[in-house]
Amino acid sequence: MATPKKGRNASAQSKPGRSLALILIAIAALTGGMFASGHTKPRLGIDLAGGTSITLRAVPEAGNEAAINKTNMDTAVSIMERRVNGLGVSESEVQTQGRENIIVNIPKGTNSEQARKQVGTTAKLYFRPVITTEIAGGKGTASPSPSPTGSPTDKPSGKATDKPEATDKGSASPSASASTQGRAVTDALKADATPSASASDKGDKTSPSPSGSGGAAEGDANALQAKYAKLDCTDEKTRSSVGDGVKASEPTLACGKNAQGQWQKYILGPAEVDGTDVDKAQAVLNTQTGAGWTVTMDFTDAGAKKFANITGKLAQNQSPQNQFAIVLDGEVVSDPYVRQALTGGNAEISGNFNQQSAQELSNMLSYGALPLTFKVDSMTTVTAALGGDQLHAGLIAGAIGLALVVIYLLAYYRGLSFIAILSLLVSAALTYTLMSLLGPAIGFALNLPAVCGAIVAIGITADSFIVYFERVRDEIREGRSLRPAVERAWPRARRTILVSDFVSFLAAAVLFLVTVGKVQGFAFTLGLTTLLDVVVVFLFTKPLLTLMARRPFFANGHKWSGLDPKSLGAQPPLRRTRRPVDPKEA
Repeated sequence: MATPKKGRNASAQSKPGRSLALILIAIAALTGGMFASGHTKPRLGIDLAGGTSITLRAVPEAGNEAAINKTNMDTAVSIMERRVNGLGVSESEVQTQGRENIIVNIPKGTNSEQARKQVGTTAKLYFRPVITTEIAGGKGTASPSPSPTGSPTDKPSGKATDKPEATDKGSASPSASASTQGRAVTDALKADATPSASASDKGDKTSPSPSGSGGAAEGDANALQAKYAKLDCTDEKTRSSVGDGVKASEPTLACGKNAQGQWQKYILGPAEVDGTDVDKAQAVLNTQTGAGWTVTMDFTDAGAKKFANITGKLAQNQSPQNQFAIVLDGEVVSDPYVRQALTGGNAEISGNFNQQSAQELSNMLSYGALPLTFKVDSMTTVTAALGGDQLHAGLIAGAIGLALVVIYLLAYYRGLSFIAILSLLVSAALTYTLMSLLGPAIGFALNLPAVCGAIVAIGITADSFIVYFERVRDEIREGRSLRPAVERAWPRARRTILVSDFVSFLAAAVLFLVTVGKVQGFAFTLGLTTLLDVVVVFLFTKPLLTLMARRPFFANGHKWSGLDPKSLGAQPPLRRTRRPVDPKEA
């Protein structure tokens, strides 16, 4: 039994260069990938790079103050995180503060401007039929004669020439009989005892008419028309208050910009579909039909039925009542027209989109349905000066700690400290290159807690070296020469190192899972450096010590090697003792 084991040990001692070559190749590959990708520095978090901090306050709807609760606030945080991260913004933080506030921190960098814009639009998302619309301060929409397919033959006056169109992906355009103007709107408003609207054939402003549901409905129609006539969407203060307190089941006023950048005002019918009915939306470059950038939507099962129902009704109407408005935070972000009933559970919105506007709309559709309405209480710019000062102080503290570790190694382990310092440098190189590459790969950003985690890792890595060195010195104290001492000490040191690193990694993993925000940066860095400690000890420290054990300086126990038998109080050589040899140790 002893002979095969010795053979394995001899083989292990004779080929430590393979492990060293492997880790050096890995460092070279990571460094090459870092320079090839152009990411030669780790991404920085908001505390180091600066950015924007936004405070949002939940505003209760009339008669529904109980809606501001922990469940809805947590849901809002989750949706905001997905909305911001959907733009590729790294290290964004979204967390609650108190009962009704949410704090959003967005670091400076790629897409941060888009993220700030979308975080401000935090209310509910609705799909509402358009009753009438006109350019703010302009004339009403024209009402052309219906075409045989039920879609408008002309564009409403004052509207964009490239009106977005909602289509059912892959379906043909069925024929539909034309209906009298306002039919879809009238049917919808009858159900709610609210006024309907009919467009005049001469292109004048659309005037609501009684739906036949009584004097109350007529009064509501007149009141809505009066508000519509006075609505000035070019005024920011007016736009921010339009539609406040209106329920989803009621008609409302709204504002939105057309493709030409002009403000347009709308009377919209009750919401037929809301944001929770959209399962997924994404921006797609449609090169087959030449439509350019489009937005595709996939609905839930319930949403597909609702959408098929409303589009079936709208497809029979004349412009503008064959349009539905996508309303987010009371603002119309798109108002495509419908040619046919969309029954496939998915739809495509085409129009005057570029890549950015298509991605913005798809992101809103995917993550826009929040359970609460929010107002922006404050928006402040965070400078990197304070974080830079703290980072500078942290790096000084880390350098002092590292210097003390090196001094201790030099004083106590002497020649062995050379191996320990080289191992620390290898660990630092791996950590730096991985952090640089993980930024664009998974959105990792280096913040102050993450720097603290890297500093703490210095102690963990040095502890692994000390465990191994002490095992080797114990073997020498028992009278063994260096080369067998290095191999015999490794199995016991290996177990201790693995157990210690496993405990550290488990603590980091638990901390990462149960915490949020910047503390996760500390946990992630601690876990990463703990894994790298195992790699460095196995593939660099142990093979390097095996090679150094063959050098006379270490093998002969020079007094500056840190392995001098006399200074260690070594026993006489084992061959001169009568102590029986355990077969397991042979």
